[in-house]
Amino acid sequence: MSKVVMHAVVSVDGFIADDNDQVGPLFDWYFNGDHELGHLGMKLSAASYGYTRPMWDAIGATVMGRRLFDQTDGWSGKPPAGNHLLVVSHRPKPDGWHPEADVPFFDNVPDAVVEAKRRAGDRTVAITAGNIGGQALAAGLVDEVAMDVVPVVFGSGKRYFGEVDGQVMLGDPDVVVRGDRVLHLRYPVVH
Repeated sequence: MSKVVMHAVVSVDGFIADDNDQVGPLFDWYFNGDHELGHLGMKLSAASYGYTRPMWDAIGATVMGRRLFDQTDGWSGKPPAGNHLLVVSHRPKPDGWHPEADVPFFDNVPDAVVEAKRRAGDRTVAITAGNIGGQALAAGLVDEVAMDVVPVVFGSGKRYFGEVDGQVMLGDPDVVVRGDRVLHLRYPVVH
C-alpha cells in the first residue's frame, strides 16, 4: 500500500509562496548544482540530488489544489514526478484543457487521496503543501511531512500547512540532508 507524503519547498518561517503567490528564492537550489535532475533544466548539488532523485522516483501520483494547478497549467497533465496527477477543486476542469490528459478533479481531499493511492499502487502519493496538504494532514491522511527548507524569511504569504488550526504531532525527523542553500527534512506523522 502506498504512503502519503505532504511535500513542498518552504521558507524558514513556514511559507511556500509570498502574498502574491511568488516563490522568490525558494527554488534557487534546484539550479545551483551540477547534477541534472532531468526536469526543466534543474541541476542540484550532490547532496540535494541524492535526496531528491530517489524521492521523485518513488512518486506514483500527485494530488494538488486548484491554485497550483492554475499556476502551473497542471504541468500539461505530466507532473514533474510520478505518472498521475489529481486535482482538488470546487470548480470543474477548464473546458478544452489537454483532453488527452487523464487528470481527474475531485471536490474533496479524501476522495482524491483514495484515488491517488489506487493509481500509485505501492508507490508514494505526493500531496502538495498549502491548503490541500493541510486538509489532508488534519484528516489523518498524511504519513510523512517532507520539507525542503530554504534560508529565507518571507514574513507573510501562503502557509506550508495552510489553514490547519489544530495540533498534529510529528515524530523526530528520520531524514535530515544538508544541501546547498536548502535543508531537506522528513518527519513521520504520529497517528
